[in-house]
Amino acid sequence: MTEEIFYIALLFAVGSVAGFMNVNAGGGSTLTLPVLIFLGLDAATANGTNRVAIFLQTASAVYSFKKENYQQFPVSIKLSLLTLPGAVIGAILSVRISDELFETILGIIMIVIIITMLVPNKKNIYKDGETGERSWLVYLSMLGIGFYGGFIQVGVGFILMAALHYLMKLNLVYVNMHKVFIVLIYTFPALLVFIFTDNVNWIYGICLAAGTAFGGWWGAKLSVRKGEKLIKAVLIVAVLVMSFKLWGVF
Repeated sequence: MTEEIFYIALLFAVGSVAGFMNVNAGGGSTLTLPVLIFLGLDAATANGTNRVAIFLQTASAVYSFKKENYQQFPVSIKLSLLTLPGAVIGAILSVRISDELFETILGIIMIVIIITMLVPNKKNIYKDGETGERSWLVYLSMLGIGFYGGFIQVGVGFILMAALHYLMKLNLVYVNMHKVFIVLIYTFPALLVFIFTDNVNWIYGICLAAGTAFGGWWGAKLSVRKGEKLIKAVLIVAVLVMSFKLWGVF
């Protein structure tokens, strides 16, 4: 009983931190997946169980953004629908990525993203309330992001932020608002794939989800109230942690 209580508390605590990270930046799965594997789950089941938490976390964040009057559902829905084909294919083909070269390259990309996002570029940032630019590059990127998100999920928040920030030229608050909605939509069919292949531990998933929903809800509120300064601070820490992990520093 004591061990079970510890596991529940651990999953809730880790989920809360991961939910906050995911809403404001990304990389939360770099915390949750290792913990799930540490608790005895195989890689596929850990991947599927993590999707339960991601789904509820993003649902909580979307609701929180809506309560703060940050929503552009027509745009979010259009972007989300483009991710669905890739997400389903990615989930079906999901395997544990172990290519060291790929991980090194991904870590470098994350650092590049944070450096470029910190460079002032006010002329290209839209004011609150605008829907941003949309081009064929935006739609093409959503197809690829859907595949990656369905396949492994880890780090997809960074990629989404880069696509929405640079291709649509939205400020970071609106980027995060669209990001959580997109992840919510494509996670649903991906989760179904894991459920149908019996790769979900529901007890761990629900405990973790309670934490990520809590962290995601507060993350969205603070994202709106503190604006881009908070998001950039969380983004720096999240990217550094993820990059060091990919490079095998710890």
